[in-house]
Amino acid sequence: MEDPKSASTPAAARRPMRVCMLTYSFYDSDSRVQQYTSALVGRGDVVDVIALRRNGQARRDAIDGVNVRRIQKRSRNEKGQFAYAFKLLFFLVRSTILIAMEHLKRPYDLIHVHNVPDFLVFAALIPKLTGTPVILDIHDILPEFYASKFKAQPNSLVFRFMLMLEKVSTAFSDHVIIANHIWHERITSRSVRSEKCTPILNSPSELFFSPHPKTRTDGKFIMMYPGTLNWHQGLDIGIRAFARVADQMPEAEFHIYGEGPSKDSLRALAKMLGLNGKVIFKEFVPISQIVELMRQADVGVVPKRASLFGNEAQSTKILEFMALGVPVIAPDAKITTYYHDASRVKFFQAGNDADLAECMLLLRRDAHLREQLTQNGLTYAWEHSWVVKRKDYLDLVDSLVPLPGYSHARKVSQPELR
Repeated sequence: MEDPKSASTPAAARRPMRVCMLTYSFYDSDSRVQQYTSALVGRGDVVDVIALRRNGQARRDAIDGVNVRRIQKRSRNEKGQFAYAFKLLFFLVRSTILIAMEHLKRPYDLIHVHNVPDFLVFAALIPKLTGTPVILDIHDILPEFYASKFKAQPNSLVFRFMLMLEKVSTAFSDHVIIANHIWHERITSRSVRSEKCTPILNSPSELFFSPHPKTRTDGKFIMMYPGTLNWHQGLDIGIRAFARVADQMPEAEFHIYGEGPSKDSLRALAKMLGLNGKVIFKEFVPISQIVELMRQADVGVVPKRASLFGNEAQSTKILEFMALGVPVIAPDAKITTYYHDASRVKFFQAGNDADLAECMLLLRRDAHLREQLTQNGLTYAWEHSWVVKRKDYLDLVDSLVPLPGYSHARKVSQPELR
């Protein structure tokens, strides 16, 4: 495969763009943000990222040509609404000041802001007033996300407030990117014109996610979940399912990588079900390391709930496992069946731990089915990989900030699992 950082046009043919990416997340583990920065840096643009900081991380860093500023520490996800809101507002104030100072020293050509929350886009106020275009990138649709996180009803005050924030945030933006086509239909029906909104799916980056043969020879059957540990991710469903069939596959283990507010309760559940040593909890691992761990898994498990939010939130993990050559079990949620079929995903009835247990047992016993899912998944993952879809993003950027003399079209070829 061609190196995505290779330049097809000499740098002198265009002026490098100066871009600021703002995200209330950890840049090191946010693959969506990393894909954008890689696409821009790979063609010679200058990218500053403003993000969160984990314990022990430097405030300033240079990662693969990207200038990273970690302006606020966050050790774990908050459970309370007020603690969550306070930290968001504090981050908004700090990022607004920093972006304004950097822009006044040397103007940005583009500000690309990632939600959650939507209102973080107002940190770009000063550049916006001087004519710099602003993109709002909606990873998670806000009203439904908050309703799920804090158990609010769609007719509640908090939901209506979040909907109002969505409308004013998208109105402030020059363009809106949204993470799937279902949400594109939703948001263009209530908050933004369709010509101002582009769906760009979470796609696995070829920089990390590519198939290689397994090297593990321990004789274990490893099922794995990597990601945030929130209620809507349904890890309790996965643990209860595994408890039903653990005795029937004694060599199996369920590895859970990540952090989040549900972690303590999930540990307690696994202990109560007698799964100590069978369900193994791991801490956060950077993308560069988690990829190899995912690649060595026998099955990827995505037990997400089909809640108001989860039913329509695309799981990047499904495509990532596919791109690595790992078969996937996932719920028959609206978003999953919108993009996938049974030829490449083993579906279980969303929320049904008994059905999930049967799927776990079936994939353990049926190597042919695992291989079939793997090969079909590889084909689909390639067709929807970032190396194929990156051009859509760069075309959008160039339409907002036209810099003549550059073409980012490249010929690419599909990888195979050998």
